[in-house]
This record gives sequence, structure tokens and C-alpha cells, in this order.
Amino acid sequence: MLQGTGSDVGKSLLVAGLCRWLTRQGLTVRPFKPQNMSNNAAVTVEGGEIGRAQALQARACGAPPSIHMNPVLLKPQTDVGSQVVVQGQVWGNAGARDYARLKPDLMPAVLDSAARLRAAADVVVVEGAGSASEVNLRAGDIANMGFALETGAPVVLVADIDRGGVIASLVGTWALLPPAERALLRGYVINKFRGDPSLFDPAVAMIADRTDGLPCLGVVPWFHRARDLPAEDAVALESPAAARPDGLSRAPLKVGVPRLSRIANFDDMDPLAAEPDVALSFIQPGQPLPGDLDLVVLPGSKATLADLAFFRAQGWDVDLLAHWRRGGAVLGICAGYQMLGRVVADPDGIEGPPGAAEGLGLLDVETVIGPTKTLRDGPLGYEMHMGVTSGPDAGRPWPGALAALEGLAAKGAARADGRVLGCYLHALLHRDATRAALLAGLRPGREVGPAFEARVEAALDALADHVTAHVDPLAVLGLDG
Repeated sequence: MLQGTGSDVGKSLLVAGLCRWLTRQGLTVRPFKPQNMSNNAAVTVEGGEIGRAQALQARACGAPPSIHMNPVLLKPQTDVGSQVVVQGQVWGNAGARDYARLKPDLMPAVLDSAARLRAAADVVVVEGAGSASEVNLRAGDIANMGFALETGAPVVLVADIDRGGVIASLVGTWALLPPAERALLRGYVINKFRGDPSLFDPAVAMIADRTDGLPCLGVVPWFHRARDLPAEDAVALESPAAARPDGLSRAPLKVGVPRLSRIANFDDMDPLAAEPDVALSFIQPGQPLPGDLDLVVLPGSKATLADLAFFRAQGWDVDLLAHWRRGGAVLGICAGYQMLGRVVADPDGIEGPPGAAEGLGLLDVETVIGPTKTLRDGPLGYEMHMGVTSGPDAGRPWPGALAALEGLAAKGAARADGRVLGCYLHALLHRDATRAALLAGLRPGREVGPAFEARVEAALDALADHVTAHVDPLAVLGLDG
């Protein structure tokens, strides 16, 4: 089990790299994360949902994603409350204090899922959540040391040197753990190192002196190809606007994505970022939508009505209308599709307080959010939404080459002018033919870009090589004894 000394230390990618390396050795490998908190999710073979990171780790293992790889998924809807998904299905909503009381009741489901994976695999690589040292949340813990104690899983700490304070984070974590939990520790890995790793050598002895000899199992340099793999946390979207692609004979296609407060499944945009002639920007709150965009993509959200109000509060509704009037194109995905309609209603308060609001009005459809969650995978992408959308624009064929994609119109809507499109299909743009057809509508005659899925596979192989070049995978996984 890999546990972090903090959040976002790179546990997910280390697990994916180890999973891919072990799979290449001919072993049956499965990833496992007892509890995850993310609005980036994936549909499983059972028709449930798990965190996007575990779906990527499953891919690294050459296995389909399963609900048992992430039995508890928390999807934040407000600053203090989340939708709780247990073994792939929505259990309900819980505030932070309510969930703290609920955690012990979820341990049987966590242990059941873990046992199922262990029975079917040679190796299960477990990822903790957040920080192992959050002792204020230790009561009823199912995500870190609580799970490790229940299963006897050996634990390797992962520390991020890029953020600074790595010695303090390791020694402090050790100091806060009681003896029974310290006994599970096999060592630690330093992640995201930049520069000469020999500079860290004196720190190894210092840490050992303060942790009863806890060994360093490796120092992993920064992995630059991480950008080719889907990110799980929205913190990855807080970077500045994308720079203009190099080496182009003409200006790039400019695509803007408003950074919603409850943005979900934002890895839908990864294939656009990979296109050499596309400049993709996530527009941060407080910034206007640039006036020179070719395409605006409204992404998914875990709270449609709340993010519709957030969208208007930024003045983006005015910017979007001006963009469309200038001849710009608009694509809405899932909640973004719902927002583009005339009305969004949540009469039962599924995603927040009950209510309804006028939509952005660029599609002649309306949406009613209800208690039934649609979870469905298919050849054009996957659906993951609570709501039914209908109206005159629903089912209208999409323009140009997109019209030839069978079943696409049934999953969304199109304005009569062909410049405003909406659909419920996540990962739609991961399909090379779909992405090429969409971009050709913006720039006829453009060359087809790289194959996106092949790029992800190559990055996973490179990740496995990168990780195992700097740590002994057998030692990290406790297989050397």
C-alpha cells in the first residue's frame, strides 16, 4: 500500500507505473483505493462508477475497470458535502460530519471489495487517500492506516519533494503514527525530484536517525510525460492559459473551457490539449472568455444549478452569447449540455437545494434532474448523469462529418445553425474520428492529429520504465522477502 505524507504527492501515477511494470512481468495485477474523493469518475464493467485514477490504473493492468477497485467514492457537491458512491452505486449525500460518522459502516464494503480483488490477482497495489498523518480524521479510517491495519498491508510512504518540507513531512508522519501503524511501514519514496538526486543523500541519514532507520526505497525524478495522462484533481487546471503551439504555419485553433467551481470529468479535454494545432485554455474565475476563441466547451459539473449560477456570476453568459453571435462554436458536455438549454430544474434537490433556473438559452431543450443516475458505456463514450433532457433541438443530427457517427444525435442536441452542440457523452473527444470531425468543422481541410489512445498507452509504458529505473519495484511492493 502506498500512502502519502500529503495530498497530490503523486501516489496515483506511482501505482499506475508499478501496475504496468508488474503486468509486463506476466502477473495478474489489480489496483485498489478504498476511498477516493474526486469528481473525475469512470463507468465500470458492472455499470457502476469509480475514480478516474483507478480506471487509469486498471488500464495499466490491462484490465477493465471494476467497482471493487474503488468501493467508496466521494463526489463533492458543496464545500461541506458530497455524493457518496458505494461499490459503484449512489448511496446518498452526506455532509462532512455525517460522513465521519458513516465511515465505520463502510469498512465491510471496503474489505469485501479488497478480498474479491485479492482472490483474483497475484498482486493488488493499494493507494491511500490524502495524508497518512491526518490523525484528526483517524477515527473510523477506511482510507489509510485503518485499512492497512485491517488487512496487514505493508505500507510505503510517498513524499513530494517539489512542494518543499519533505524531511519534515516524513519525520512528522512517523512521529504522529502509533507503534502498531509504524510497524507496517517498509520505507518511503521521494517523488517529483528535480535536479541532482545525490543532493538528497545527506537527508536519507537524517530521516533514518529520526525514524528508527526507516529506509529510502528510491528517489523518483519529475515525470514530464504525466501531461499525457489524465489528471484526477482539479488543481491541475489552475495553470495559466496554454501557450501557442510551436511550428505551425498558421494560427492555432483556440479552445476555451470555463473552469466551473464543481467541474467534473475535465479529462474530456485531454485529447484537445494533445492536438498540435490546438491551443487549449481553462478560463479561470474572474477572467472573461477571450474574444478570439474558435470553440467554447462547457464541461461537466457535479452541481449543475450551482455552477450555472457561478457561470453567470463570472459574466461568462454574456461572453458566451457574444462568442456565438461572432460566429463561434459551442460544445456542452453533460452538465454543460444541460446549462445550454432553456431551463434546468432540480425539483427534488438531488444536487443541492430544490429549484429551477433559466438556462443559457442556446439550445431549445430543457432538463429535469431526478434521482435515477444513468451510467452507461458505449462506442462513442460513456454517460454519467442525473437528469433527462428533451426539446425540439434534442436528437437533431450534428453538422458535417459528425452526422455520420451513428447514435451521436440520440445522446444530445444541436442548434439548427450547427454551431451549438450538446451531449451526455464523456470521452467523446477521446475517439479520434469524432475529434477530427469536430475540429474539421472549425477548420476545413486540417490534417488529422495524433491517435490519442495510443499516446496514453505509450505514456503508461514510459511511466513504468521511469518509476522502476529509480526504485526497486520488488522492494517497494514487499515482494523481496
